[in-house]
Amino acid sequence: MKKFDTKVQYLKYKVLREVANQAWNGTLLQNAFDILKIIVPGKTPTMRCCVYKERAILAERVKLAMGGGAYNDNIIQVIDIACDECPDAGYVVTDSCRGCLAHRCEDVCKKGAITFDQNHVAHIDKSKCVECGMCAKVCPFAAIVNRKRPCQISCKVKAISINKDNAASIDDSKCIQCGACVYQCPFGAITDKSFIVDVVEMIKNSDNNKNYKVYAMVAPSISSQFTYAKLGQVITGLKELGFFTVVEAALGADMVAQAESKELSEKGFLTSSCCPAFVQYVKSSFPQLLPLVSHNLSPMATLAKYIKETDKTAKIVFIGPCTAKKAEAQLDTVKPYVDAVLTFEELQALYDSRNIDITTLGEDVLDNASYFGRIFARSGGLTDAVKQGLIEQKIDFDLKPIACDGIEECRVALLKKSKNVLDANFIEGMACVGGCIGGAGCLTHGEKNKAEVDKYGREALEKTISDAISVL
Repeated sequence: MKKFDTKVQYLKYKVLREVANQAWNGTLLQNAFDILKIIVPGKTPTMRCCVYKERAILAERVKLAMGGGAYNDNIIQVIDIACDECPDAGYVVTDSCRGCLAHRCEDVCKKGAITFDQNHVAHIDKSKCVECGMCAKVCPFAAIVNRKRPCQISCKVKAISINKDNAASIDDSKCIQCGACVYQCPFGAITDKSFIVDVVEMIKNSDNNKNYKVYAMVAPSISSQFTYAKLGQVITGLKELGFFTVVEAALGADMVAQAESKELSEKGFLTSSCCPAFVQYVKSSFPQLLPLVSHNLSPMATLAKYIKETDKTAKIVFIGPCTAKKAEAQLDTVKPYVDAVLTFEELQALYDSRNIDITTLGEDVLDNASYFGRIFARSGGLTDAVKQGLIEQKIDFDLKPIACDGIEECRVALLKKSKNVLDANFIEGMACVGGCIGGAGCLTHGEKNKAEVDKYGREALEKTISDAISVL
């Protein structure tokens, strides 16, 4: 039964599962070191040069699984000791260099970074190279290549560089916590902090929801995850874990779609505020456009706010595909409403830490939201929902949307808007390609996920946004 795309995800899951298991048993602080021996039981290394290095890296993974240790506030963290297997980044001369006599690479290098050995083979002095790439452009054999690390390639906001110790380094002022680097790093050297221990303690201290009620709020992209079981079994499993009830964040999406469509008609131009990574990108790279971002809270925060105003005993745990949601939950505007955030990866670890096999459970149902709230999970869904919101509220507005699928498309749209050349009045910003179904915290990633979300949307009992929010 395949639960994860990669073995790196599986390793991360094993650490989370054992940390959660010890937290349930109340033995985490005493037995944290034993987790290393559980995952690496023998003296023979399975992934690194020696068992001691494996356990040293795992110790860092355990710290992050327990909430972060003495790291900085960024949700995304580099485990330095694990980040030493990638080759030097930047422009390098490959074996394709024929030692030609033209030496065009030397001629175009303004920094004198290129020299030749006795066979006329080129060499690049990294201390002088400024990564301009001119040498690669003129080489007739394409013998000079730009060797970027997977984390650098995946980070479209250029927040990752390589430090003097040859490890990845994150510029927190640029990072949008999207987690793309987390998913793409083949060594698991970049990971996100977990709040799984907080959730375990929250459930335990609720005393079977007598002291307060712990709500599980699930993102609509859950419909594309846990493919080895039925969605209804996933919901039953959450209640088996001790959650009081399970609600759809998609209902919050319905609420936002209605409010955002009205706000758009009043202001004439708007960008969405649902994706926290996109909003952070606007803040860090296009601050002059920040007033154009919708003033509505995200669906997660909107619904959490409503629940807490309705039920004073409520505590909210959001469960979804997004690492950036963990950062959003720390914002002053959101923190009063959302108590913790888990990814789907962490939910799987939570199930297994309690030996809950969801495939053996009966099926519960979710019936909070409309089709339009549920399709927020994929690129273009938010735009469709805003269009529907205008129709249902009988608002006469000439909608000209642009649905940006991934942060690169977001950058282009925002750049055009900053120069007043964008032919659109609504920007749907999704940092992950595909939308939320492409989030770093997903168990699986793939095109089929979009079809699953649309199918899930069509199964909604409420067919309009108005029907969904009429019960509020």
